[in-house]
Amino acid sequence: MWKEENNQLVRTFQFKDFSQAFGFMAQVALVAEKMDHHPNWSNVYNRVDIQLSTHDAGNVVTEKDRKLAAAIDKLV
Repeated sequence: MWKEENNQLVRTFQFKDFSQAFGFMAQVALVAEKMDHHPNWSNVYNRVDIQLSTHDAGNVVTEKDRKLAAAIDKLV
């Protein structure tokens, strides 16, 4: 579940292994590119941490972030 913390939507995703985590990141990258809204994220082995905020709006959570979060949820 996404949480709003420090003016960001944040969520951690955990997968079976690195390959699944990396595949998920590739899928997110394609969606984010189409939306022209890119996440801050990190990956360690089977875990992907994502933070969303809108830089153009002063690094706060906007509708763009909520739409990307919903699109990401559909990939899991």
